[in-house]
Formats: sequence, C-alpha cells, structure tokens
Amino acid sequence: MIKDKSPINIMLADDDEDDRNFFNDAIKELKINNNLTVFKNGRELMDYLEHPNTILPHILFLDLNMPSKNGNECLKEIRQNSKFKDISIAIYSTSSAEKDIEETFVGGANIYIKKPNDFTNLKKVLKEVVNINWQFHTSGLNKDTFFFSI
Repeated sequence: MIKDKSPINIMLADDDEDDRNFFNDAIKELKINNNLTVFKNGRELMDYLEHPNTILPHILFLDLNMPSKNGNECLKEIRQNSKFKDISIAIYSTSSAEKDIEETFVGGANIYIKKPNDFTNLKKVLKEVVNINWQFHTSGLNKDTFFFSI
C-alpha cells in the first residue's frame, strides 16, 4: 500500500454491472483514500491505459470473462508493454478453474481472487489486497501465494 497521503489509483474492468456496483460500494465503505476508475470491458480499459495522459493504476482488478476483449487478452497486452510494468494486476473472477489460475499466473498477474459472493467477504478481500506491500509481494511471487481467498 502507498504510505503517504496520495490516493491509491484503483481500476476495475468488469462487464457485470452488479459486480461493478458491489465493488464500488465495498471500496467506499473501507474508507481507503483512492481514485477508482471502472470499465465495462477490456477494450475500454486498454483504450484508456494507452492514452498518453492517463494516470496509471497502482492496482488493476481484471475480470477474465468480458466481451470484446477478455481479461487474458488485456493481461497479455499490459505485460508486453514496459509502460505498464509497475501496475499490480489482480485477476478478479468467478472462475476457480485451475486452467484460468495457471494461465494468468504464467501471464504475469500478481494475484488471483475468486469473487466473493457476499459483501462482508468482498470488503475483507479488498482490504487485504489494497494493503499488500506490492513491491515485496511481487518479488517473492509464487504459485502458493498467487490464489487468494477468504
């Protein structure tokens, strides 16, 4: 987590409107100093990130199953561009399939979160993930700590 007074820049790309609202409400309730930017699909996200004046996120929550450009496609594009090397990427998905976990781990995501199905657990997950010391976490990244659940 960023320790100074600057807000944490958080982005969420998720095609499900209910999940976006749920996420937004949970972040607000945590009273974390943040700037949340939300996208309805991967194409919107990538268009925004590639704009030259964009303030990049500290943490990007990325749904896997989205229309027009899915989370894996976004992950691949982000990790191939050195401009985005400091973005921590949290895969945020309803899937807990080993194939999805393995593919995103190999693809360079920092953590994989199975979407909680209740508001209390979502707040716990977001509090934990936003407060991770990403510099330390990414230096010791391994498969055992990649999948996060509460």
